[in-house]
Amino acid sequence: MQTVDIIIPVYNEEKTIENILEILENTDFCNLNKNFIIVDDCSTDATREILRKYEEKYTIVYKEKNGGKGSAVYEGFKNTTGDIVIIQDADLEYNPSDYTPLLKLIIDGKADVAYGSRFKGTPFKDFMFLSYVANKFLTFLTNVLYGTKISDMETCYKAMKREFVQNMKINSNKFDLEPEITAKLVKQGAKIEELPIKYNARSYQEGKKITCIDGLMAIRALFYYRFFD
Repeated sequence: MQTVDIIIPVYNEEKTIENILEILENTDFCNLNKNFIIVDDCSTDATREILRKYEEKYTIVYKEKNGGKGSAVYEGFKNTTGDIVIIQDADLEYNPSDYTPLLKLIIDGKADVAYGSRFKGTPFKDFMFLSYVANKFLTFLTNVLYGTKISDMETCYKAMKREFVQNMKINSNKFDLEPEITAKLVKQGAKIEELPIKYNARSYQEGKKITCIDGLMAIRALFYYRFFD
């Protein structure tokens, strides 16, 4: 039976980490075996103490220095052993059950990589206006630069065959992470398909961390990985 590696980058997620682990345990990922790879990016709250309870059950990596989400995802990639790799944030903006149809696209041989599109499945009202505009522009720029036809490049929900990510070096740490991953997948010739997903956007008061600077970094990443990498 095939295995799906679920990479969970965490940083100061003491309020949600146990909840998301319980949800993931109870989610059916197309009857695939599940392997959890939790990467703690040097949390300063009680996250690490909570994770120590799960050390015999899951693969847990404790980083000694905070390096951002990209560095945590990279550590996760290096520890993958399964057939398919997915990334699950611990903040519950995304519903893990949406991964099931994405995985099926890969299992059925219809895609090498499956993206969960927030714009195909989520009403505009669920997005903050500036976030909506920024995501749409970055996706448009991706399609122009890389010849793709995707609707949501910045989505965190990406199911990928391990062969495309196991040796992928990640340099980005913030909002430029998704452009880098997409650029490197496209350059490897991965066939990317999309399906709609649900999205529960957080506000800045609830911990949303994205800023205008992150958007500029994403634009820079798209040009860099297209022309200079």
